[in-house]
Amino acid sequence: MEMSDYIIMTDSSCDLPAKLADELELTVLPLTVYVDDVKYVNYLDEREIAFSEIYAKLRTKCPAKTSAVNMQDFLEPMEAHLKAGEDVLYLGFSSGLSSTYNAGAAAAAELAKKYPERRIYAVDTLCASMGQGLLVYLAVLEKRKGKTIEQVRDYVEDTKLHLCHWFTIEDLMFLKRGGRVSAATAIVGSMLSIKPVMHVDDEGHLIKVDTARGRKASIRALADEAEKRGVDLQHQTVFISHGDCIDDANYLADIMRERFHVKEVVISYVGPVIGAHSGPGTVALFFLGTSR
Repeated sequence: MEMSDYIIMTDSSCDLPAKLADELELTVLPLTVYVDDVKYVNYLDEREIAFSEIYAKLRTKCPAKTSAVNMQDFLEPMEAHLKAGEDVLYLGFSSGLSSTYNAGAAAAAELAKKYPERRIYAVDTLCASMGQGLLVYLAVLEKRKGKTIEQVRDYVEDTKLHLCHWFTIEDLMFLKRGGRVSAATAIVGSMLSIKPVMHVDDEGHLIKVDTARGRKASIRALADEAEKRGVDLQHQTVFISHGDCIDDANYLADIMRERFHVKEVVISYVGPVIGAHSGPGTVALFFLGTSR
């Protein structure tokens, strides 16, 4: 099969820069978020609202919540490709954090019955934010090597548990609202400037692993995890996402370049769908490693 006969689809929780998503020729299903009871569609190109404006609202304690997609949301964009004679590989937001993947998989199963001559696959990446984005990016690189849709699907399955997600949060109160830490932990941690160091585990869940005293220490801790787990970092493109704190993201990028001489660093926002839960000041690092 010619590689142009299939497309790679994902959802906007991948948090890729819009320009890069375009270069990768991705089909991206936009998710939605409600901030202060106003609905915003999370387009990667910020066409409805700038991500910086979303974070400005979050900083004023505007209530924010996400809205689950359903199978119907996936059917139209998937079917458009099938009708055009293209097979579809959908790489979805972690089922450990969202029902998005399940909706996409249900749509794929429904369309497989309608188009038995086409191939349509859904993969639960067990990834989030630019971890999902990095896995999608790597999948496109495999596709461009001439790999078939099945080969790329298998590559993603084989690689996803080596896609390391390490991040820190500035404001523990956002984690408290999401039920990730207790109210007492959030209050005491905020008073003492204790920052959590967290990762996404093998089941795609957010897990608190450690703490650091102070902001810079928590960011350096992310690079320390890369040193422990990273594989051949000097030849890797690593991704960094941030919750409207570009200076902190650049600080981490400088560490990664100086300590590990990484091939390239791609920096982008934590999009509003995930940012509604993690809050302003989140910094996350994504790379390939021996294990998550």
